[in-house]
Amino acid sequence: MGFEINRRVLMAAGAALLAWGVTGPAAAQTPTNLRFSAVFSEQDIRAEMMKRFGEEVKAQGFTLQPYYGGTLFKQGTELVAMQRGNLEMGNIAPQDISNQVPEWSIVTSAYLFRDADHLKKVFASDVGRELKKMASDKLGIHILGPTYFGARHVGLKPNKKINKPEDLAGIKLRMPGGDAWQFLGQSLGANPTPMAYAEVYTGLQTGAIDGQDNPLPNVQNMKFYEVMSQVALTSHLVGFDLLAVSNKVWNAMSPEKQAAFQAAADKAIEWSTQEHLKKEAELATFFKEKGLEVYTPDLKAFREFAQKKYLASDLAKSWPAGMLDKINAM
Repeated sequence: MGFEINRRVLMAAGAALLAWGVTGPAAAQTPTNLRFSAVFSEQDIRAEMMKRFGEEVKAQGFTLQPYYGGTLFKQGTELVAMQRGNLEMGNIAPQDISNQVPEWSIVTSAYLFRDADHLKKVFASDVGRELKKMASDKLGIHILGPTYFGARHVGLKPNKKINKPEDLAGIKLRMPGGDAWQFLGQSLGANPTPMAYAEVYTGLQTGAIDGQDNPLPNVQNMKFYEVMSQVALTSHLVGFDLLAVSNKVWNAMSPEKQAAFQAAADKAIEWSTQEHLKKEAELATFFKEKGLEVYTPDLKAFREFAQKKYLASDLAKSWPAGMLDKINAM
């Protein structure tokens, strides 16, 4: 009888606490699980970036569940997975966003951003806020920030020296799928060939492709240098993706949680950016030691060729009025 009375008392007390909004360890909410998908490997600097981010957001009641190497969703499908509610967070390529929001193609164009600092300033400006609002309104995702992973350069298996865009004529240059990526390859003078990131090593090895374009850290992480003879430092694109969370998750947070979540992302992204910049400075020497020829082609010729291609294309017609001038002026 005493046990039954105590049980009733405890149940009544618990109900009263809940009614008053009083919580304790036993009444704590289950952490929100955040599935995160990316095509980069677990050895990538950005994997450590996400580990750091995950540690920071634990205090806000989130558990990060990362999937690397495209093991959960293949390259280019992460955005759709987020839109369908099958994924909470992703590292989204701006080219994938531009497939659904044509205005975004401006940030996928060659020779737009000058460096990592310029990229950061643009996304922290009114231009960045405009782009983020488009993504939120039209795609249902909240962009936390651009994740810089190095300037993209052309790496080739053939020994043919590349100095101007005309030298890339007929070269099968691997590019991710999607119109924006394929046009980027054309703007360099190459014959763009779509291929999944995970297949590039074998593609170079077998001759299915002649080359690929990636930042130097990616070339090292994926060991592409083992099946290449040279790196032409074209610096044609400041490589970045967008760390994004679904609006469903973002909008469920209180303003205080959103601020803490954003601060955790900013901190992790800045650490990753600095690590990439340090690594880029070291890798040119590393590849030379591995027997590759590393050199800088005629960048003026490449820049002029690319800009003419873009301005004459349908892509430029969708760019928001005045945005290019604003970006150039920063």
